[in-house]
Amino acid sequence: MGPCSGGLAADTVIPVAQFRLQGSKVLAVDLTGDAVKAKNGSMVAYDGQMAFKKMSGGGEGLRGMVTRRLTGEQMTMMEVQGQGTCFFADRASEINLVNLHGEKLYVESSNLLCTDAGLRTGTSFTGLRGGATGNGLFTTTVEGTGQAAIMSDGPAVVLRVSAQYPLSVDPGAYIAHTGNLQQHFQSGVTFRTLIGEGSGEAFQIRFEGEGLVYVQPSERNTIGGDV
Repeated sequence: MGPCSGGLAADTVIPVAQFRLQGSKVLAVDLTGDAVKAKNGSMVAYDGQMAFKKMSGGGEGLRGMVTRRLTGEQMTMMEVQGQGTCFFADRASEINLVNLHGEKLYVESSNLLCTDAGLRTGTSFTGLRGGATGNGLFTTTVEGTGQAAIMSDGPAVVLRVSAQYPLSVDPGAYIAHTGNLQQHFQSGVTFRTLIGEGSGEAFQIRFEGEGLVYVQPSERNTIGGDV
């Protein structure tokens, strides 16, 4: 029986970028004609034949454009396509690979290093959390099936959230999350309060539902985690 009309032949191979870590701070991506999207300026070396194209940041489509106008938030990325291997790194940050199977990854824009070109990037409104941490009112979303590489200051810890075990996270340590999670603000005693830092009313992000939260062992500069 011959191949179905209008479909791909059984032996058709669709090129897919292969992500692998070189140590913990360099991402190697093997390309065979396909493409990836990466943080602008993060490529440290490549071999083979590559073409580079700068992309407008802050997410795709009209909402991404409006988000950038409202908040000034930038997610400047480039597209790399070709044959060979590209190496990516950013300020010696630790790199963590995330496999997506149709779900959505929410990640702080400064922590996103690279994604498969087929993954859709956008923005999601986070409300007060973004405004309080100084990262804007929106967070970056990555959706589809493929791989993404996110960065952390120190080795990231992946924490599971369930209905029985909600999770509270310092906003400066939060990197990303996946799954069916709801975010709430929880004011009161925080990690900083216990060591005498910060002023005003401190808060944490409380996650409830089912999913995974990525946190880093070093807090980024925020407005003190305070409101």
